[in-house]
Formats: sequence, structure tokens, C-alpha cells
Amino acid sequence: MKISLNKQSQSRKFDPNFKGPLHNRGCTDVLCCILFILALLGYFAVGIVAWSQGDPRKVIYPTDSRGQFCGQAGTPLDFTFETMICDNNSFVLQEEASSVLLQHLEMCQPSGAAGVPVSHHTGQKQYLFVFCVHCHIFSPSSLSSPPEILKDGLCPAMLMPSKAFTRRCLPALGTLKGGVVVVGNETTFDAGQGYNINATDVLEASKKSNVVVEARQVAMRIFEDYTQSWHWILLGLVIAMVVSLIFIVLLRFLAGIMVWVMIVLVILVIGYGIAHCYMEFASLKGDPGSDVTIRDLGLQTDFSVYLQIRQTWLAFMIILAIVEIVVILLLIFLRKRIMIAIALIKEASRAVGHVMSSLLYPLLTFALLAVVIAYWAITAVFLSTSNDQVYKVFNNSDCEYARETCNPKTFNTSNVSAVCPDAECLFAFYGGETLYHKYLILFQFYNVFLFFWCANFVTALGQVTLSGAFASYYWAFKKPDDIPAFPIFSSLGRALRYHTGSLAFGSLILSMVQVIRVHLEYLDHKLKGAQNKFAKFLLSCMKCCFWCLNRCIKFLNRNAYIMIAIYGKSFCPSARDAFFLLMRNIVRVAVLDKVTDFLLFLGKLLIVGIVGIFSFFFFSGRISAIEDAAPSLNYYWVPILTLVVGSYLIAHGFFSVYAMCVDTLFLCFCE
Repeated sequence: MKISLNKQSQSRKFDPNFKGPLHNRGCTDVLCCILFILALLGYFAVGIVAWSQGDPRKVIYPTDSRGQFCGQAGTPLDFTFETMICDNNSFVLQEEASSVLLQHLEMCQPSGAAGVPVSHHTGQKQYLFVFCVHCHIFSPSSLSSPPEILKDGLCPAMLMPSKAFTRRCLPALGTLKGGVVVVGNETTFDAGQGYNINATDVLEASKKSNVVVEARQVAMRIFEDYTQSWHWILLGLVIAMVVSLIFIVLLRFLAGIMVWVMIVLVILVIGYGIAHCYMEFASLKGDPGSDVTIRDLGLQTDFSVYLQIRQTWLAFMIILAIVEIVVILLLIFLRKRIMIAIALIKEASRAVGHVMSSLLYPLLTFALLAVVIAYWAITAVFLSTSNDQVYKVFNNSDCEYARETCNPKTFNTSNVSAVCPDAECLFAFYGGETLYHKYLILFQFYNVFLFFWCANFVTALGQVTLSGAFASYYWAFKKPDDIPAFPIFSSLGRALRYHTGSLAFGSLILSMVQVIRVHLEYLDHKLKGAQNKFAKFLLSCMKCCFWCLNRCIKFLNRNAYIMIAIYGKSFCPSARDAFFLLMRNIVRVAVLDKVTDFLLFLGKLLIVGIVGIFSFFFFSGRISAIEDAAPSLNYYWVPILTLVVGSYLIAHGFFSVYAMCVDTLFLCFCE
């Protein structure tokens, strides 16, 4: 074994005839290519089946107690009477009844029949008629008494004030002075049969619904902020793109100077952030309520409240100080390697200058990833809504057909209604008993797995394309004469024509690890309330191991794709050659390559910091000269955060090309 490893780790012999990426290639990993094509065809088939079976209205519209869509044409109005005791916590009321409070029912009045009074609420007969079911079966001569009506569930025991939310009505909860919880103006409700419901019980039952309501209010405010500031956000993203381009151009001619300027500016920007946080922290001293802790404050929908307490600015200051110290220490210990990394960045700048079309390639990767994500999301929605309405037999007395599946259209004429007179065929849940529904969970797993496989394939295609173009530059004896006219298109064509199978093979291995990590995260979420310490420890160890494995496979795949782009071999030999090449140059890889990545990360950080600081001063109205131009916003951090994230993605898109160029040139240099 030792002899074979030594043979594998020998350096490649010098070949004077080698002039870069080979053009005389053959198709690699054909079986994996065929498997990938078949998997894609199966993915399309799953999508078609899901789109034919699914119904996204189940996500958008609420359903009543019979499983019918509320507020849709051809759907009769129904009402979920048992909302106070079920887990649904949604009160589906007619909109005009949202301000009505009835503690007792007066009557269930059929069309054209005289009513029988039940209580003193004689002015609300129209609402009672709307919310009672099966009123048409009653006649004036055979009306049931009020207790029987309530007992049989023909009419709701009470209606309460509500507020509309996504086509549903939720209790109109409020708080009086002293923290008294009310619904409307009432604290208790008579639910009939001597059973009272407190407003606090309603609050407890609808806590999750209220969280959704508050989240919706925040979302509406954020949407309003976007409508007010979208043009400024767009301008800021354009500025971030221009700054990134200027930075790339300056690196082309002034790489050494720009790297040192970038290092100094990053230190100054972080230092200014620390100083600003300290000034805000000091200015809040003595202000009422500023000493409240974040834990005592809890979750607030108005995020500007957090900026009024000192602990927030103290936390920001500590985080920035830690980042500043880490950056300075890394620069001190890596000062000798920085000079070598600058030389590598200079060469990468020349390569990017000769292959300028490489800066536009991230747009293609972004577009393909957007298509993959959109297809996965749409298919997931249709799969999750492809269940049918399942009806079960519900009854109060003993019945041999209890909880069995039934058909509401034929239930009244079936044997069940004769054997069990008090049985009803009611909507139970969404599901199904067909072959498709039995394997629905497998379709969902297949959708997730193919999403990872396709996304990793798109990323791998971009890495092979860029590395092939930059390898053409490196091995060109006379630059730019020996460089292909269209290096990006030539490299992309070679990758798709010859190496689709190799890219699918590498991305398949990575996808398997990522799917396992997703399942581990799911298990961790399920075991959060568990008391088994050993299970938690074991799960944490597995998550850590698979995280490390994921990082290692990504690193190895990236270098294997570079070898594929250069020599045109299949995935396994290329991964083996890349591994032993890196092992022979482990010190250079561990120091020089990572120092270059660190310097490029500082470049991203600088662009994000510049855009973030200017957007903060603009949207917070702290620049008096342009204070009137700043839009009036609910949360001024919304456009700031959008610009910070957007500018980072833009900078990452440009610098990822640089990073791939550096890795390719470094591997070619090691060869």
C-alpha cells in the first residue's frame, strides 16, 4: 500500500508539448451522465404528476369543517363550530358578522318559516340563520329546542368579535389598563350548557395565530418600506456593482497597492463601527428605559425599540471589536505570506484582464440556480397540496363504523346512517389512500434530493468553465495570441460535451452528504424537547462530522474540476491527481491559498462596509444636506439590510471569479 501511494504521489513529468487544456478529449463517466439524464426525466415526471394532482389553493384559502374552500364560487358557507377545542385556532366567520357578539342563540330560522324565540337577541336573526346548518330541514311545527340545537351542533353557541386575516377571522383580542385581556369589550363568554370561556383562554388558544397576525403586520410595514425605497435600493445595488468593478479594474493595474489599501480601509471601517457603537451607547446613558435588557424586552415587532436600549449597542460594539482583533492578529501572523499572495493576485488580475467575459459568467450561474430553486419550490408546493379530502364517520354513541372513511355524497343513503342514526360524515384531514398518496413521501424526498443534485451540478459547471478558461491563459506561451478567441464559451462547450457525467458524479457525492445533513437537522429539531442526553450528544457529533465531510468534499471537488478542465480525465482519476498534488504542496495550500482567500474576503467586507455605512447615514436621515430626499420609512433598517446583503452577493459574484482564477493558477503552478 505504501509503494502504491508513493507511486501515486510522484510529480508529473515535464511535457514540452503540453499547451494547456487538451482539445482531443473523450466523454467521461458516461454511466453517471445517463443516470443524471434519467434522474432529470424522472424529476420532470414527478413535477408533471404533482402539478396535475396538487392544488395550491389549499395553502392560500382556508377550509371549513367540511373541507370546502371558504369564499370561493360555488362553495356554500359553513362554519367550524368546535374551534375553541380543536387545534386549528381559526374562526371562519362571515365578514359582516365580525362585530357581533352573541352569547346565546335565538333561533335557527329556515327560509319562509316563523322563528321560535330562544333569548332576547331578537335583532340578530339574520346572523343566526347564516351560521346555523341544516336549517332547511326544520319546519315551524318541528323545531328543536335551543339546548337540543346546541347539543346537536346545529348552531354555534356563541359568536365573538373578530378581525380579518388572510381570508380568515381571528378573535379581536385586546388589553385594557392593568393587563386585562378582552375580546371586544368582554372578558368572559357563555358557551352554553353552563360552560364559560375566559378571554385569556381565547388568547392562549390563538397565541400562534396572533404571532402570525403580528408577523403579517410587520411584513406589511416592510412591504410599504420597499415600495417607498425600492428605487434607492436599486441605486445602491448599482453603486455596489460599480464599486466592485472599479475594485477589480484597480486590482488589474495596482494589485499590491490596492491590497494594502484594502487592508487599511477594512481596519478603519470596522474601527469606525466600534466608535459609532460606543457613542450611541454613551448617549443613551440616563435615558428612561435604556437600561432594559434584551431578554426583558422580549420579541418586539417594532425593531427600532432595540436601538433605544444600551445593551444592543454594547453587543454590536463587542462583536465588532472581536472581528477587529481577529483581523489584526491574522495580518500580523501572515504578514510574510501576504507578499506572496499579492503576487498571486497580480497574476490572477492579468488573467481576468485577458478573460474579461469571466466576470459576466456568474450571471449565468445565478440564472440557472434561480430556475432550479423555482422548480423545486413550485413542485414542493404542489406535492404538499396534492392530498385529497378525507371524510370520517363521527358519532356520539357506540358505532362499529366509527372513524371509518366515508363519502358525504352517499352517506345518507348508505348502511352506516341506518345502523348509527347519530353518525355524521365529516371532513377529517387531507390525505389519501391511493398508490400515489402512499408514495407521496418518496416523491417529496426525490424532489429534495434532485434539488441538491441540480444545484451542485450548476455550481460544478461554473467551476469547470472558469477553470478551463483560466488554465488556457496560464498555459498559453504567447499571451494573448495563444489564448482562444472565446475562452469562456470554449470551456463551457468542452464541459457540457465531454464532462457532464463527471460533473454529475461529483455533485451526486456532495448531494448525498447534504441530504444526510438535512435529515440530521430534522432529527435535531424533533429531539429538542427530548431528555436523552446521549442521543443529543451523538446527534451533535454526527452533525459535526458530516459538516466536516461536506467541507472536505467541496474542497476536493473544486480541485478535481480544475484537473478535469485541464486534462479531460474522468472524475475519480482527476480527484486522485488533485489530492496527491495538494498533499505534495500541503504547506503552500494551507497558507498561501488560504491567505489569498482571506484577502479576497477582506475585499468583499470593504465593499459591504462602504455601502452599509453610506446607506445607514442616508436612510436614518443623519446627512442634513440630503435629509429631505430620504424616504419616510417604518423601519429604516429594511433598505440598509437589503443593500448590505445585496452588495455582498454582488461582491461575492465578482470575487468568486477571482477566487476560481487564483485556485486554477495555483494548481497549474503546482503542476
